[in-house]
Amino acid sequence: MPADTSTFIQTYLALGDSYTIGESVAVQDRFPNQVVKLLHDVNVNIADPKIIATTGWTTHNLISALDANPPQNNYSLVSLLIGVNNQYQGRGIDEYRTEFTLILSRAIQYAENNKNRVFVLSIPDYSVTPFAATYDPTRITQAIDAFNHVNMEVSQQLGVAWIDITGISQEAKTDPLLIAGDGLHPSGKQYKRWADILGARMKQALQ
Repeated sequence: MPADTSTFIQTYLALGDSYTIGESVAVQDRFPNQVVKLLHDVNVNIADPKIIATTGWTTHNLISALDANPPQNNYSLVSLLIGVNNQYQGRGIDEYRTEFTLILSRAIQYAENNKNRVFVLSIPDYSVTPFAATYDPTRITQAIDAFNHVNMEVSQQLGVAWIDITGISQEAKTDPLLIAGDGLHPSGKQYKRWADILGARMKQALQ
């Protein structure tokens, strides 16, 4: 029988980098926090998210953090969004595949080995931001697409849900309100779009 989400306290672990920690937005505007609020609104009894993420982290940095302080293997929900700094720092795609696979395998363990409770988000396309104005937007998009192809493929291989939010990020080209005040990271408005999709998928997984 499905768990009674109004009785049991669900827990959520969010793994990532600046996009997960919500660089340049208020705590309540981070997408993991908005997901929790959305779940509360539909009577899911869920604790505040546990976020393991820092601006600038690559997959290697995230692995090091997980090695240093391993999460427990009893989370109801786990999300993973990592890779933009691998691309920005010019790190190799093969290295990314290896390290992303390791992290996602651990994420499944953190979710009590329940693949249906783990969610990978695609890497946003920052080529449309003011920050990227002095770079080559086409090359950024192509590189992000390559990294996203890898995380999508690995997600499919491991049987984990993959959620494409890259298209939403590209709407910032014509909607500056989707970009935070730093001219690079998503705004609370954009995170709300992500949270709406992720929250619905998580609610379904808990039923």
